[in-house]
Amino acid sequence: MMPIRTAALRLGAALAGATMLAGGAAAEGADGKLRVGLMFTLSGPSAVLGEQGRDGFMLAVETLGRRLGGLDTEVVVVDDELKPDVATNKARELVKRDRVDFVVGPTFSNVLRAIVRPVADGGAFLISPNAGTSNYAGPECNPNLFVSSYQNDQVHEVLGKYAQNKGYKRLVLLAPNYQAGKDSLAGFKHSYKGEVVNEMFTPLGQLDFSAELAQIAAAQPDAVFAFMPGGMGVNLVRQYRQAGLGEVPFLSAFTVDESTLPAQKDAAVGFFGGANWAPNLDNPQSKAFVAAYEKKFGSVPGTYAMQAYDAALMIDSAVKAVKGNLKDKDGLRAGLKAADFTSLRGSFKIGNNHYPIQDFYLVKAAKRPDGKFETQIAEKIFTNYQDTYAAECKMK
Repeated sequence: MMPIRTAALRLGAALAGATMLAGGAAAEGADGKLRVGLMFTLSGPSAVLGEQGRDGFMLAVETLGRRLGGLDTEVVVVDDELKPDVATNKARELVKRDRVDFVVGPTFSNVLRAIVRPVADGGAFLISPNAGTSNYAGPECNPNLFVSSYQNDQVHEVLGKYAQNKGYKRLVLLAPNYQAGKDSLAGFKHSYKGEVVNEMFTPLGQLDFSAELAQIAAAQPDAVFAFMPGGMGVNLVRQYRQAGLGEVPFLSAFTVDESTLPAQKDAAVGFFGGANWAPNLDNPQSKAFVAAYEKKFGSVPGTYAMQAYDAALMIDSAVKAVKGNLKDKDGLRAGLKAADFTSLRGSFKIGNNHYPIQDFYLVKAAKRPDGKFETQIAEKIFTNYQDTYAAECKMK
């Protein structure tokens, strides 16, 4: 696995190969290079999410022959440290000092809100492979911002729809107190019309949930819905089982997935989640990706890795569309919107707000015969689903 550094990690020499550039497309680049900045959370309890994003993107670069859109590619990796102020400064450095053409990131929505302006206004394109806040899907949609993941609400809507279909009458909701947490509960309630008996917001990064679990036990709900990514999700699932709440259905998003399952293990088996993809999705490109990722990194990829891989494919297709002419911003923008590539998730296109239109699934945590853990598709919940904020975006 690529080592983590808080300073910029330059991979140009490794990716470049020969100094002579082959093909007419490459000759169109200003200096024969495409520069991409990767910004992920690569330290602290949530680093595993950023590591999957980084590794997924770099696997795509390797698979594409270390050239995106026919251009020799230089990648600069930075750690946003899950601090918006740090991310803002590093985003400016990527655009102004490193002169990147694209920034891919971040992991968390509070960081996304911090970097959109320094990246998009600075003249680069920002592709978010995970965070997808409602404001940028709607009235604040930005011509230089594209999302390869989803609008934050959508995955949570999967669980809300499932809970509604199951006839659960009383639910407890739990999320960290930041933008994505608020979006998660809003998304769940968009599809769920039953009674919410308790809605709890916790500090971002909280790892002890004893107080919240006591309240859940007292409420005796029909089910619990939680959004607790990274280390928060690991601890919540373990403590949920330890508290004897295993008989209360546990529905979640980004709480039980390939980033948390290696630590949660059997404690998470049988718990449901929502996703736009799972490692057992039955199409050739997804199977090849999962096999390559597991061979290279020794772990099962999650949506964080898949969406970053697709972000690389988006860039590759856009640069090809302009024949390597990175000065053609309008052409690059049109190429990104066209999304002329085969997504790992299958059905995929970009909507008017630059957010994907795609399928969503109910997934279930399972233990494979080889002892590894993964989420597996249980049923499709939404088909070609566009987020509910797109109508508020004025871009055509």
